[in-house]
Amino acid sequence: MTTILQDVFDRLLERFGPQGWWPGESPFEVMLGAVLVQNTSWKNVERAIANLRDADLLAPEPLFELRVEELAELIRPAGYYQVKARRLRNLMELLFDRFDGSLEAMFAVGLTSLREELLAVKGIGPETADAILLYAAELPAFVVDSYTHRVLARHGWIDFDADYHQIQEHFESALPQDVPLFNEYHALLVEVGKRFCKKTPACDECPLFELLPDGGAREPD
Repeated sequence: MTTILQDVFDRLLERFGPQGWWPGESPFEVMLGAVLVQNTSWKNVERAIANLRDADLLAPEPLFELRVEELAELIRPAGYYQVKARRLRNLMELLFDRFDGSLEAMFAVGLTSLREELLAVKGIGPETADAILLYAAELPAFVVDSYTHRVLARHGWIDFDADYHQIQEHFESALPQDVPLFNEYHALLVEVGKRFCKKTPACDECPLFELLPDGGAREPD
């Protein structure tokens, strides 16, 4: 499987080139984006982050001091803004109650411990936690999303009922624990998912077409 995953990566990188993920000017901005992007497009997140930037709130202390109601209005473009404002508040409470507002102290805890602490924050699930770990903290957590699941299942490399942790283990057990690799790989899987491995796939044009099983892309029973 290591050889297959490397082949997948090489084909995607050759077709799409480096993706330059995650968009953000600082680890803190990346962390906010990981929460804001839940159930919305990145364009909407950019509008919400622009509002925060215009209000000089892209730093831990001013955002922590902001009332949740004010935060919700600023991030309204990201959708589900009241829910996301509370989730961001919960994340800020972890940062300040546990790490005195220091991202360096937070990220120094290490992958396993920090992942547990993030998952204990209400509103932070595995994908969001791992996006924070990988893209903000630069720790080797492979991020799994719906595109990743769809690409692998259609090629027969995982079952359609595989859960998040099984898919993550599929990558992490076969690849070196390398942050740039995990970063680029996830971004490339998103790109091939958006362009080709849609709900109705465009397999003939996909750079992974030759890796499909006999009979073509698999679909759930």
